[in-house]
Amino acid sequence: MRTERWPRIILHADMDAFFASVEQHDRPELKGTPVIVGGTGRRGVVSAASYEARAFGVHSAMPTHEARRRCPQATFLSPRLGRYQEISSQVLAVFDDYSPLVEPLSVDEAFLDMTGAEGIFGPPRDMGRLLRVDVARATDGLTVSVGVASTKFVAKVASDHHKPDGLTVVAADQVHDFLWPLDIKRLWGVGPHTAGRLEKLGLRTIGDVARTAPGLLTEHLGDTGAHLRRLSLGEDDREVVGERQAKSVGAEYTLERDIRGAATVKKHLRRAADRVAPRLRRQGVVATGLRVKIKTAAFRLVTRQMTLPRPTDDARPLFEAACVLLDEFDLNVPMRLVGLAAFGLGPAGAPVQAELFGDPDRQKNSRLERTIDELRDRFGTSAVKRGSELD
Repeated sequence: MRTERWPRIILHADMDAFFASVEQHDRPELKGTPVIVGGTGRRGVVSAASYEARAFGVHSAMPTHEARRRCPQATFLSPRLGRYQEISSQVLAVFDDYSPLVEPLSVDEAFLDMTGAEGIFGPPRDMGRLLRVDVARATDGLTVSVGVASTKFVAKVASDHHKPDGLTVVAADQVHDFLWPLDIKRLWGVGPHTAGRLEKLGLRTIGDVARTAPGLLTEHLGDTGAHLRRLSLGEDDREVVGERQAKSVGAEYTLERDIRGAATVKKHLRRAADRVAPRLRRQGVVATGLRVKIKTAAFRLVTRQMTLPRPTDDARPLFEAACVLLDEFDLNVPMRLVGLAAFGLGPAGAPVQAELFGDPDRQKNSRLERTIDELRDRFGTSAVKRGSELD
């Protein structure tokens, strides 16, 4: 029996309840129990919920206080981003063994272009099955759900179809049968607002969108309507883009209580710079720009940015630049969020204009930060703290 050749073979791999699953893995006593990872304070939000917690209606982006109301018996944990990044690196290493074209979307999901790899891994279903086995082996039992299709959109929808630990394969001639019964919210880009507009037109499934006259969708939704109809037909010619670098690296804090004044804001900017700099170093990049973000108690978001005097991956120049930008904010109003982001990223080894006289303090501080990185990698992120964090 001849097997039909696929025009493209795209895999979307999505780790199952990633943050919560890592916590259950590292603390076996939590296996089989509801685990919720996220901000644990009054204004915290859920980053991830185990499937045991999801049974109570808990989901990501839900306020933590609501999650506690729905599932008071859950174990609530603060995120351990360094640990999740460590596991993510292991998973990406597996993906790299399968394809030179891997496009990470976040720490727990990625696209792989497997076109032409049938001679190595077998047909598309075998590719997905083997990938799941190898991820579980590399992570000591963590599971990944995989969708396989000829387009990125269908592969992404498919990966969510039989979670957790699922494999869904959608051949080109099965796309309409697979997509059309699904709710319109499964279309990429359809949030509550767009879903409401589609429902007013009597459209509730992806099939409804596919069968609607293109002119009607364009009339009510413009270019978005035409795009959604193409997706509903399974048409998506976007390529898997390998080696995509993040455009920025940031950290922010939603505060337990509103704050005022430069001194308090600087304390949180110092913490943010101390989080961003090690991430830049781990990625082997330096930043050429810095952005500060502040959200007031009235939910007004204000950002300011600048070009850095020199590319850097050190916390001190990031913090110093952030302090300069504070002059452009009104710090007398109550504030509920403070953050900064480094942008304009480039390779750490790229040549830069040399200074006429070297700055021994900068060189000493750089060595100190890398020593702190090593201590935190070895003994945990709380092993070394600044004096300003101890008040």
